[in-house]
Amino acid sequence: MKLIAPSVLSANFADLRTDLEMINRSDADYLHVDVMDGVFVPNISFGFPLMVPMHKYCTKPLDVHLMIVHPEKYVERFCDAGAWSVGFHLEAVDDPLPILDLIKAKGVRTCLTINPDIDVKRLVPYLDKVDMILLMSVFAGFGGQKFIPETMDKIRFIRQEIDRRGLPTLIEIDGGVGTQNAHELFAAGADVLVAGTAVFGALDPEEAIRQMKS
Repeated sequence: MKLIAPSVLSANFADLRTDLEMINRSDADYLHVDVMDGVFVPNISFGFPLMVPMHKYCTKPLDVHLMIVHPEKYVERFCDAGAWSVGFHLEAVDDPLPILDLIKAKGVRTCLTINPDIDVKRLVPYLDKVDMILLMSVFAGFGGQKFIPETMDKIRFIRQEIDRRGLPTLIEIDGGVGTQNAHELFAAGADVLVAGTAVFGALDPEEAIRQMKS
C-alpha cells in the first residue's frame, strides 16, 4: 500500500483554502493534521478552530496527530470536529487502551505513535488494538527535520510483527520524508508517508505527491 498524507503544518496559513483545494485535486490520500500543545513538544500549532475550515474545505480524510499531554481530555472533541483518524503518543499516557476505546466509540480510526527515542517493542502489545502505528522518524514538534536512518529498522521490525500475526494494521512514517526516500520507506514496509515541506515547499506539490506514490 502506498499512501501519502501531506502535513498541513507546512501549508500557507495565509491562503489555506488554496492549499486545501490543491490537496483535493492531488493524488494525496489523507491530510495530516499536527496538533502541538507547547508542553509535550516545545511548539504550539493549532486546535479545534482550524479543524472546522479544514473539515469544511478538504475532501480528503483528516489524519490527526496529537502531540499533547492528557490526550484523553481531547480525543472525543477532535473526533466530533471531523477527524477521520486520531493518534496520540504512547509515551504521553499511562495506559493507552481507555483512550483508544474513546476514539473507537466515536467510529473514528485509531493510531498510536512513538518518538524516535522510545523502544519500538513497546508498540507490540497494541498492534491488534489500533488501525495504524505512527513511527516518528524525527522528534515530534518541528517540521523540516532530517530523517533518522535508524527508523528503517523499526519499520522492518513492525512490518514483520504485523505480517506474522496477519493484522491489517497500517504503518505510518512522519519526519524527513520526501521524494528522495519514499521508495525506500515503502519497500521497508511503510504504508503511509507523512510529508510536509516535501509537498508544500515543492515547485509542483501535486507532482511531488505523484512521485512519492510511484
